[in-house]
Amino acid sequence: MNRAGHPAARAAVARGFERIRSGPYQLCLNAETAPHAGAIAVALRELGAAASGGAGNRAGGFRVALPAGPQLFVRRARRGGAMRLLLDDLYLGLRPRPFAELAVAAEAMRRGVPLAEPMGAAVRWAAPALYRGFFISRALSGMTLWEFVRTDDDPGVRGHVLERAREAIEQMLQAGLYHPDLNLHNLFVTRRGESFSVIILDLDKARLGDQPLGERARRQVAARLARSAHKLDPRGRFIDAAAMSILKPA
Repeated sequence: MNRAGHPAARAAVARGFERIRSGPYQLCLNAETAPHAGAIAVALRELGAAASGGAGNRAGGFRVALPAGPQLFVRRARRGGAMRLLLDDLYLGLRPRPFAELAVAAEAMRRGVPLAEPMGAAVRWAAPALYRGFFISRALSGMTLWEFVRTDDDPGVRGHVLERAREAIEQMLQAGLYHPDLNLHNLFVTRRGESFSVIILDLDKARLGDQPLGERARRQVAARLARSAHKLDPRGRFIDAAAMSILKPA
């Protein structure tokens, strides 16, 4: 293990993170995870060989328990749609997307956006400018908003959670974070004492600006969220018009 980087991945390291090389993996880890770089690389190799079995709508999420280390959640980058049939988890580029996501997530969390704490990112180069990527966050207990609304049938509890989700979205918008793929799978419900909180996941395509998002971006985020609800629940059995009116950001 060393601090040398792949020549094609010289982009600036996210503040508070360190670039480390372990075997074929280029890792960017915070102070808590850096001492476990070797164990993380071993776990990534095992996850890279897994064809399925993970969490999330692309089966790419896995919990990783480090000996005497933090509990992590690793999301293996996988393509959706027709591209998945051709490339699955291979990406092209000299500036790996997981490192860019890490920089966005770390700064967004500093601005108060409710996120799973970003712990690191990693890539494994398959060829020059061709890589497989991984994003690493602190593991949390809970479920996606889509899973939650199908599980809890208490109207009061569901309304409370939808309000917490809207608050999380509003915090995101106010912080200048544009999430072009916000949907019911990447709003995550977790316990906070006797109540619930909602955090935002998967900032792979997200962009962070210097000002709160304007009306156009807000409408785009709301429209994407509505399309997700309609696609998952076309009859409005779990997310009806009243629920959407609570969830929709102002």
